[in-house]
Amino acid sequence: MPDHAFADHELAALYDALNPRESSGDYEFYFPMLMAAGSVLDVGCGTGSLLHWARESGHRGRLVGIDPAAGMLAQARRRDDVEWVHGDLSTATWDSEFDFAVMTGHAFQVLLTDEELRTAFAAIQRALKPGGRLGFDTRNPAARAWERWTPSHVWEAVTADGVPVRSWNDAGPFENGYVHFTTTFESPAWDAPRFSESTLRFLDVPSLAAFVAEAGLVIEQQYGYWDRTPVTDASPEIITIVRRPLT
Repeated sequence: MPDHAFADHELAALYDALNPRESSGDYEFYFPMLMAAGSVLDVGCGTGSLLHWARESGHRGRLVGIDPAAGMLAQARRRDDVEWVHGDLSTATWDSEFDFAVMTGHAFQVLLTDEELRTAFAAIQRALKPGGRLGFDTRNPAARAWERWTPSHVWEAVTADGVPVRSWNDAGPFENGYVHFTTTFESPAWDAPRFSESTLRFLDVPSLAAFVAEAGLVIEQQYGYWDRTPVTDASPEIITIVRRPLT
């Protein structure tokens, strides 16, 4: 089930204000690959911001976004020149249709079980044309990002309606590759704070490579940050570009 922060229409409407397009390097990193592809699948597209940007920038090919969260898709559907699909990869039936697929914003980490990972990689492998590529990112567990997900690290934003909102995370311990955390949203315009519970999975490089190989995909490039530096124990990210072989 999607996190409450994504399924709830009011909280989903806050997402872009709290996570502006320029706040992370992922969009700028993937954008040239997206714009060079004739057909693009955005998995976990959220509010559709990336595909909106592609259309605004002149992409004339096929753009498809899929997301299981109704609240986020309601935001995405503000543009009707993109195909929006409510669902996930477990029911995807695309066959050799996309030049490029992408998962931004660490959406990959919501795939919690081995079965979910295998299903997702298999669906993307089928959806890509031979030679097509997938770009995705996951936080490097060695960097222990969850230790900074505390109430002392607060995000603040003002919505398009002029409403100030504060948000923070409160993470539990790292256990067997998983971290559970609570996100709190607070605004003087509300009677009470709102909450969302989340769990993310952290995979290291060897584990990730094993799932990629099992799906019949090939790792083409891998980076530790958006500036294309190599993956090390200190790298905050594991950014991976994989390719469906031509045969």
